[in-house]
Amino acid sequence: MADTDGVTVQLAELLRHPEDLDKITFLKSEFIRKKAAVDGQLKVGLKEQLEITQSGMNAIGDGQRSVNQIKEELMKIDKLCAESQNMIRDFPNINLVSQVHRNFSQVETMKANIESFDSRLDELARLLSEDDNDLENQPNLLNIHHGLTQLRDIRDDAMDQIKRASDSSLENTLQNHFDRLDDVVNWFDEHIGQACMNLIPLVQADNQSMVVRLAVIIEEEEKSDKKAKALQDAQREYKDLTSRFKSMNSNSRQIRGYKEKFLKAIELAAQQSFDNSEQKFIDDPDKLSKIMAWYFNELFAVKKGMTELMPKKWKIFRTYTFIYHSLMHNWLIKRIDDSELNPPHMLAIVDWTEKYYQKMNKLGWSQADLGLPVLDNREPEVIREYRQLIVKAVDEWMDRMFLADRRSFIDRKPDSLDQNEHGYFRTKTLGDLWRMLREQLLVAGNSGRQDVAEGVADAMFIALKQRQNLWQRMVDEETSKYKLPNADQEGLQGIQDWLVAIANDQIACIDDNETSGQTSYLTRFQHDFETLVSPKYMKHGASECEDLRDGFVDLGTHCITTFVSLIFAIDFKPVIPEFFTSKWYTEFGMKRIITTFEDYLGDYKDVLHPSLEDILVGELAEELLVRYLGSVRNKGAKFRRGDPFNEKFRDDVLTALDFFGNFPDFQDIKRKWRVVDYLVRLLETDKQAVVMVYESFKREYWDVQMSWVESVLRARDDCDRSLVSAVKAKGSEVYVERGVDTVMGKVK
Repeated sequence: MADTDGVTVQLAELLRHPEDLDKITFLKSEFIRKKAAVDGQLKVGLKEQLEITQSGMNAIGDGQRSVNQIKEELMKIDKLCAESQNMIRDFPNINLVSQVHRNFSQVETMKANIESFDSRLDELARLLSEDDNDLENQPNLLNIHHGLTQLRDIRDDAMDQIKRASDSSLENTLQNHFDRLDDVVNWFDEHIGQACMNLIPLVQADNQSMVVRLAVIIEEEEKSDKKAKALQDAQREYKDLTSRFKSMNSNSRQIRGYKEKFLKAIELAAQQSFDNSEQKFIDDPDKLSKIMAWYFNELFAVKKGMTELMPKKWKIFRTYTFIYHSLMHNWLIKRIDDSELNPPHMLAIVDWTEKYYQKMNKLGWSQADLGLPVLDNREPEVIREYRQLIVKAVDEWMDRMFLADRRSFIDRKPDSLDQNEHGYFRTKTLGDLWRMLREQLLVAGNSGRQDVAEGVADAMFIALKQRQNLWQRMVDEETSKYKLPNADQEGLQGIQDWLVAIANDQIACIDDNETSGQTSYLTRFQHDFETLVSPKYMKHGASECEDLRDGFVDLGTHCITTFVSLIFAIDFKPVIPEFFTSKWYTEFGMKRIITTFEDYLGDYKDVLHPSLEDILVGELAEELLVRYLGSVRNKGAKFRRGDPFNEKFRDDVLTALDFFGNFPDFQDIKRKWRVVDYLVRLLETDKQAVVMVYESFKREYWDVQMSWVESVLRARDDCDRSLVSAVKAKGSEVYVERGVDTVMGKVK
């Protein structure tokens, strides 16, 4: 189930857009090619494993046959020995004398060895001291090894004999006698370790003598360890048989493991180089190839300078390669698993793997030969993580900026807004927002991968749309507090300034002016990502930019609409309810409203973007018209036949149109205000002709609400049930096609 989910996620990453469906054929062929390559590697690996397994089985079979042959020969020798004893007269006496002679010779030899032990050890210590002064050559290395091997054998033999003796009281005395040997052996091991750790520099310095002498010592110790292990295995598996042969039963040599230490020293020396490279990589990931130059230089030195100096059976170049390759794998995996790894480092590692295999191929190693993938085939995963780190950085920046904007918007301190070079109100984070997006696009572009840039661009589109929605929601939440019946009006101007600033921001995002050479933030953003993505993605990116452009327009318009709604909810709260009541005839409500409009437009003219001024005027005109028409529902609204309401309507309309006539969109405003004529006609027409007026009204304004018409009719002083019923009946009869929304759709 987890594998299926993983495949689904990968497919979702590859096929993010409808245009990506065109990639299916290419992706299919690409996956087939990769599968064939993987199958080829598996076949090669399987073949190698089968060969190794078969070779191991053959070796086990040969070993088993050899053991059986040895066992048979030993049994023959044992039989011949037993038979020969009966063939020779006085054999027990002869055998006893022979054993006494052998024991005496061994005792003499052991005595001489123990007596000369200290002097020989002193001589070896002197030679080691000489080599301390010339560690690069160590001329006494072979002599020291030969002497130490003899002394170690003497000690092992003596300790073995004392342990098998019936009296072990002198074991501690003998152990104390040999204590100095361990110190000299450790001293010698330090010299060997020093040489092993510096093996590559020795080869590079053409110090072949030192390398060969070191190899001779390691090989000799390897042979001795194999012999000792074979005897130990024989003693363990054939205890009864080997106990009869003193030469096999008296083996006292311990396994010393110089070959294993030699291999470990190779690994430690390489690991030191990896450790030295780590900080350099952290400081400058772009120079990873240069930082790792030592890796290939050392393998090349082994191939050209060390292969002929080491035993062929060691396959020293292969040994070095696999040790180094394993360390490289571990080093890279440790890096990509580091939770604090930065995107540039991740990218450098992914780019490095391809170069790594190219350089290893020059050394004679194909990717299949190396076996273990140097990055565990996690390149796609690293690329996704690289992209996700950029996306995460974008999201975190957007969150921080919006939190800062939210605090400033809610607090509305005097200095919380900026003004641009033209004096227009602006929020403080807009420039930083687009600068951050551009920087993160550059980071994505540095990857040199279109899929990374496309994924980051998609995330930015989403983040920008979310920011638009969050702004709209926050504006609605904050302004709704001022529309409550008994709301505190403190801070009203502050929120109005913010609405203007937010609206100005949206225009700045999309305002391209070819005449002045001004380019909007969104256009610059589009130019930036189009240089990084594939041609197919450009169409999708252009569509997303258009959606963003529409979103900026909508948000800017929403802020202006909200600004207007606050004016009507607060400034005109006492004026609107007086329309069409008795006070309407004596008060100059429309004039007061127009005067307020003039004040607002004068106050905000210098801080509002010019393109938004036309929107503001249009919103003021439409909202005033909607509120004016809706006032027929005001408490006390009544139109009597003898009242001069016709003249009052004309005065109000002329007052409004006289003000709006100073603006470019006057003709559109005037056309909308003509609807007042239908209101007047519904009020002044004789009852018998009202139905015809309504029918004409309905055909011109298809979305006029019957509930509003009914309120108009009920405001007539001569309204009765038959009039309302006749109009409703006509409403059910008249069929009109839906068209463009008119202002009457907003009048409820």
